Amino acid sequence: MAFEGSTLVDWTVFGRARSELGAGFGRILGYFREDGVKSVAAIEAAVRAGNAVAMVIPAHTLKGEARQFGAEPLADLAETIEMFARDCVERQDTPELAVEHVVKLRPLFQETLALLEREANPLVERRVVGGFGRKAV
Repeated sequence: MAFEGSTLVDWTVFGRARSELGAGFGRILGYFREDGVKSVAAIEAAVRAGNAVAMVIPAHTLKGEARQFGAEPLADLAETIEMFARDCVERQDTPELAVEHVVKLRPLFQETLALLEREANPLVERRVVGGFGRKAV
């Protein structure tokens, strides 16, 4: 999936989460990684099994965690999948038509996670814009 890094993450939201979480930020990002891998796998397995009920919670979880880090495209896709699955549950239907969304989920999650982890890495060199006393970018 060809997304530009600047469109995958709202860096203002990311920075705010980083500030608010402080020393726990890395740990929470690690939870996002672990939960995200599990959620994506669960959603893929559920759509293959035709089980809309099993898609709802992992999609909901992924949506909320992605929003916490400013990963809006990922959160929006997870929300689309969640709402689709909820509609299928209400209609007592199978989620076959969700496949077009689900196939986009893993690449988007992986690309987004790579950006978040790269930015969170304390060893990444930051450019300083404007010289002395300016915030690093």
